[in-house]
Amino acid sequence: MESKVFDFIAKEQERQDKNVELIASENFVSDNILKAVGSCFTNKYCEGYPYVRTTGRTGRYYGGTMYADELEEYCCDMWRKVYNTDYHVNVQPHSGSQANFAAYMSVIKPGDTILAMSLENGGHLTHGSAVNFSGKLYNMVFYGVDENGFIDYEDMENKIKEFHPMVVLAGASAYSRIIKFDLIKEIIDRCVTDDYPRPYFMVDMAHIAGLVAAGEHPSPFGLADIITTTTHKTLRGPRGGLIFCRPDLAKKVDGAIFPGTQGGPLMHVIAGKAICAEEALTDDYKVYARNVVKNSKAMCDEFIKMGYHVVTGGTDNHLFLLDLSATHPNLTGKMLQDELDKNHITLNKNCVPNEKRSPSETSGVRIGSAAMTTKGWTEKDFIETARKIDQIIKSMNI
Repeated sequence: MESKVFDFIAKEQERQDKNVELIASENFVSDNILKAVGSCFTNKYCEGYPYVRTTGRTGRYYGGTMYADELEEYCCDMWRKVYNTDYHVNVQPHSGSQANFAAYMSVIKPGDTILAMSLENGGHLTHGSAVNFSGKLYNMVFYGVDENGFIDYEDMENKIKEFHPMVVLAGASAYSRIIKFDLIKEIIDRCVTDDYPRPYFMVDMAHIAGLVAAGEHPSPFGLADIITTTTHKTLRGPRGGLIFCRPDLAKKVDGAIFPGTQGGPLMHVIAGKAICAEEALTDDYKVYARNVVKNSKAMCDEFIKMGYHVVTGGTDNHLFLLDLSATHPNLTGKMLQDELDKNHITLNKNCVPNEKRSPSETSGVRIGSAAMTTKGWTEKDFIETARKIDQIIKSMNI
């Protein structure tokens, strides 16, 4: 008997084929990645680490891991090549959230203070939400944005001096501008005193990791102590996470993943991550990343020309935010998201700076260019879609 599950898969494939995908955290993987993630490595349990990578450790806790060991070592090597770094890398995190959890656990203890970007201004759930482990386990304090929506680096410095965090976290899930990692490092360094030792500088580059790999965004490598990322956004890989760190933190980071927060790694996903790294090293990928930024700017500029309010007034990366409260005060992000779904355009509602509505309603939407650029879209296609969204909004008469 054929499983009913394949009916759901067929329907989802049809939806993905038909819809315009503008969710900034989604993308379309290559056939090779699909094959790897659906491969026989899904059958292999591999608690632990390849023996050669963890000198002095037991290695794996199961037999028959020789090829899994080779795969994981190869995956690690490829990711160091992608970012041209000598940082240690752990490719086992099941997700970006798992990577962040382990990163925190590796250097601080519950109750310690973390300074991060506030969620309503673009931060991620794992950067201190009260309903998330980060907000429950750690003392979270936040820096914000200025009146134009840009990161307020002066506020960051003031918060470091006031709260003495043990981790300063940079990175966002809804921020459209360049993050100045070098400036943050300078700020951290000048806040250090005899009474306040240097905090750890952590970067969550999940959204911009592909742009960093292709040279379309400044790199945090050589500046940050710990760097986390997902592999499924601008990197265009399988759903999963990575942690990079200074070599002296390797043992702590590895221990925080296994046995600290996870059991056996998903070797079939690690196979997909390895292919993702291979693809990120190609010239074609660099062209792709460049087009992602060009397409995002073209669509963003078209919305501005049509009179919409874009947070920060533009974009430097793969996404931007429309603040509907300024131009359509009675239209919520959820209302627009639902209406666009009916028209086969997919995006997500999103909070905006100084948000007055709940996260379930929001006053804005987030729009990204990475997925449709993978499908071959050009600036012209994104401009036409911006105009179509404008027509749909006008037809709502709200």
